Amino acid sequence: MAENQAKLTAQDLKSDQQIRWCAGCGNHAILAAVQKALPELGIKKEDFVFISGIGCSARFPYYMDTYGIHGIHGRAAAISSGTKVTNPNLSVWIMTGDGDALAIGGNHFIHTIRRNMGLNIIIFNNEIYGLTKGQYSPTSKKGAHTYTSPYGTVESPFHPAELVIGSQGKFFARSVDNNVKLTTEILIQAGKHDGTSVVEVLQNCVIYNDKTHAEITDKEFKDDRQLILKHGEPMIFGKNRDKGIILDGVKLKIVNIGQNGVKEEDILVHRSNENNPGIHMMLANMRHPNYPVALGVIRNVQAPTYETSVAEQIKKVQAKSNIKTMEDLFNSGTTFEIK
Repeated sequence: MAENQAKLTAQDLKSDQQIRWCAGCGNHAILAAVQKALPELGIKKEDFVFISGIGCSARFPYYMDTYGIHGIHGRAAAISSGTKVTNPNLSVWIMTGDGDALAIGGNHFIHTIRRNMGLNIIIFNNEIYGLTKGQYSPTSKKGAHTYTSPYGTVESPFHPAELVIGSQGKFFARSVDNNVKLTTEILIQAGKHDGTSVVEVLQNCVIYNDKTHAEITDKEFKDDRQLILKHGEPMIFGKNRDKGIILDGVKLKIVNIGQNGVKEEDILVHRSNENNPGIHMMLANMRHPNYPVALGVIRNVQAPTYETSVAEQIKKVQAKSNIKTMEDLFNSGTTFEIK
């Protein structure tokens, strides 16, 4: 940030548009977290771009006082890729839902991650198609009763973390919509990451899939069912901070600190920058009731980005090329004169 540039505030990023999400929708909390996080990145407001596809999440660009594009279904990643390559200095954010990103947009999603584009992807995962009135989505739990699966869906759901890590993803984090503080902290790290960052927010749809994440978000038992990961810190959780995760052979195991000789120093320490994705995949796949659900930044690894590699390649080709001007180009092949 330039010395004479005033720091942005959350208010600076709020547009004058009326927010048209349902009352109680988790999207309101995600919007608040984004507007709190962006000022911490030291980026000028005119360098932010928000790009979306179709769905409830796709209204996001209207509510940000930044540049934005409301695209078409599943194509936000393609539009964003072109935006970033043509202007690598922009901070580009993709706002997408579980249906928009993982169904019609699934192919763009995995290849954007594989290329390690310098993009920030936020997945609003409410496990339902909300805008089109309650059809089951790629992340709906098996057996979910919806308008398009009245007897329960027979399909196994996608798990975004598996897709990201399996696509050679370098940054994956997860939060819940009712923890704005955690989401804000995660988004700051995502915005600072050089490459593709994917943040899955477990979000509630009060109309078509209410309380879909309640088993881990309700105040009564969230402390025992959420493991909030922090790099360099032991994986401890529970209301009394007396539970932890250890590696037992090739599996993760829950232990009680102070019982059976287990000490705090026996608990696994989270290393989000570990290049080998094995532990990260295991953490991302932990699910209730057998495990707490892992929240926070699960994976954060550095690697060359697509747009940087393209720019370097262009420089190398230009340095070796005999063509320096348009005249050189016109005269570079077989030429002839017309008399």
